[in-house]
Amino acid sequence: MVNVVQLDRRRLFKTTGLIGGALVLGVQPSLGSAAPATMASALTLFVSIASDGSVTIASHRAEMGQGISTSTPQMIADELEADWDKVEVVLAPGNSGFGDQSTGGSASIREYYEDIRRAGAVVREMLKQAAAQQWGVAVSEVAAKDHAVVHKASGKTLGFGELAAKAAKLPVPDAESVKLKNPADFKYIGKDFGIRFQDQIVTGRAKYAQDIQREGMLVASIERPPVVLGKVKSFDASEAKKVPGVVDVVRLKDRGVPMNTRPVGGVAVLATNTWAAHEGRKKLKVTWDLGPNASHNTDSYTQELIDGVEKQGIAVRAAGDVYAHKYDAANTVEATYVVPYHHHMMMETPSATAWLEGDKCVVWTGSQTPQWGQALICQELGWDPKKDTGRVEFNQVLMGGAFGRKGKNDFAIEAVELTKATGKPVKVVWTREDDVKHGFYHSIAANYFKAEVTPKKSADFWVQRVLHPQISWIFNPESDQPDTGNLSQNFADLPFQLDNLSCETNKVKTHLRIGWFRAVQNIHNAFARGCFVDELAEKAGISTAQMWYNLIGEDRTVDPGAEGFEGWSNYGQNPKPQYALKTARMKHVLREVLRLSGAEKTVADNEGWGIAYATSFNSYVAAATKVRVVGKKLTVLEMHTAIDTGTVITPDRVKSQMEGAMIMGLSLAISEITVRDGAVVQGNFHDYPVARMPQVPPLHAHIIASDEAPGGVGEPGLPPVLPSLVNAIYHASGRRIRHMPVTRELEV
Repeated sequence: MVNVVQLDRRRLFKTTGLIGGALVLGVQPSLGSAAPATMASALTLFVSIASDGSVTIASHRAEMGQGISTSTPQMIADELEADWDKVEVVLAPGNSGFGDQSTGGSASIREYYEDIRRAGAVVREMLKQAAAQQWGVAVSEVAAKDHAVVHKASGKTLGFGELAAKAAKLPVPDAESVKLKNPADFKYIGKDFGIRFQDQIVTGRAKYAQDIQREGMLVASIERPPVVLGKVKSFDASEAKKVPGVVDVVRLKDRGVPMNTRPVGGVAVLATNTWAAHEGRKKLKVTWDLGPNASHNTDSYTQELIDGVEKQGIAVRAAGDVYAHKYDAANTVEATYVVPYHHHMMMETPSATAWLEGDKCVVWTGSQTPQWGQALICQELGWDPKKDTGRVEFNQVLMGGAFGRKGKNDFAIEAVELTKATGKPVKVVWTREDDVKHGFYHSIAANYFKAEVTPKKSADFWVQRVLHPQISWIFNPESDQPDTGNLSQNFADLPFQLDNLSCETNKVKTHLRIGWFRAVQNIHNAFARGCFVDELAEKAGISTAQMWYNLIGEDRTVDPGAEGFEGWSNYGQNPKPQYALKTARMKHVLREVLRLSGAEKTVADNEGWGIAYATSFNSYVAAATKVRVVGKKLTVLEMHTAIDTGTVITPDRVKSQMEGAMIMGLSLAISEITVRDGAVVQGNFHDYPVARMPQVPPLHAHIIASDEAPGGVGEPGLPPVLPSLVNAIYHASGRRIRHMPVTRELEV
């Protein structure tokens, strides 16, 4: 259940630093059987109305370009019947009072859709009650409209500002009993609005982490160990200290395992300005103890993954008996696919500013996990992370992209370590090279498939395996195989109707910091599955779309947990019936992308279409890509995605995410992170390229109308893009690429 409570203005300011108006309500999330004491400390956001009628909404999730600071107020303003021009948004600081502030997993709307709407509905009802009392009429005789409450019979009106103080004296109604609007009456939900902070962003007035200034502040540039778990043996800072502006050189503490998301150590050069800090760092002379991961090389590691995935592994879901079957070679397809390490490459590199102020620590940064950051900072300072998080003032700013990288707070902890060491405010600034060489990477992966085409042009005796280094390794160095969460992402959640199936994994060591990355394990799993379905279709002599339909089978609800995949949670939504996997939606999205793209039409010589499909984060997405291949030259001609994400809040934001996913998918196709002697080879856009404007074709994002519960948007667009591209290359040239990137074989 969801609860809405009235907040005391003074306490709100004291605990969060945010100022409320005459009426301030906080929303408590749906916490199931959680005790009331727990619920009272978990406010996801607040809605405030001032005496001048202005409405302020605190968004509990971070804004990194995805548009949550626009979509959240849209939902509240719609139920409230507010005037959009009188609604303002503030970014909530890191504070346990705002509940779960982790911005990731494409969850901000799909997990809180009704809760957020109820916030607006409760405020609306309280304003109506206040007006009805003032006029001495029944609440049923009044209605909220255009930022005011209207008496239906007389036409009298009272503005929200006039009613706010009176409403604040009323009891807060039970949120579950408040009636939500009929979707047919939505005024803002489903409509496009310019994103919040857009004017500041395009005019350069928006404040990002590197814009933070503090009197007496030092800027830090850090030379970090080139190999994960490496340490400083010795260093010479004499030349660095000669650079004008350099005031100090500090060795950061060594850190062992578990690494968590803490810094990796190194030597920091501190200066009065950014240029001096970076120049001084160039003159450092550091001798390293490279540690246990210095032998890691991507060539040999890739072969280790391939060898591991091509032998029978640990079954996590099974049906029938694939190993008792004798495969018919003429009708069998067997393939291994490889996706390399990848890096987030967000435009804004990490940065954080910190200082100690009395008995508290003040931090300014952009983080996807501010409360986790608070807890880690408490540990860094020797404070109790359960009792003292209030001593860490964690201020949020806009982020220039993140894609999961800024869910790790190592850069903020570096600033805290250095401000403690120097006694001065410190801003840590990462260069692009720092970002690329010391990131949390998307895991390199190998996927193996084997299946036999049936007389009915489907497939059976399906074996699939996946092997990749673990995100969990940074928390547990003994972690050596994909966990249920990893395997739930377009792997063992297979929606196909198969009589004989074995989904397997195996064990492997991890050598780099692996982290959350847009769409996470869906990237390599959906790539491999999407390509394999295309290969099966070729073997069966039918279209790729028809093979998808045949494999998916009859219209039904799929429950991988009931079919043997223990621990499947459907991205945290199991067993909610509104998020059940429906094969009819899968097939519909495939049909729509074909219809809207024209992918089934005849193409010219050397041209081809590729399609693919993936369900992720409770959304259904299909992709279609058209390419031309002449010799070794690949030209991408057009790209399409179609998404059924249920109820859409802001269509333009959905389209933007889909367009971004197509560009990012194309970027993943032409880039890779490689490792030599434990160190990342790449360092900037010249050797880890992202798609440039001349390489990006016309992009078409199609939203499928749906009144289903809202699914995720930020990540689901990416998984089917890469296989649609590779399949298109095959249909244009006959060249089957199984080992990414495509630039191993083609020029783009």
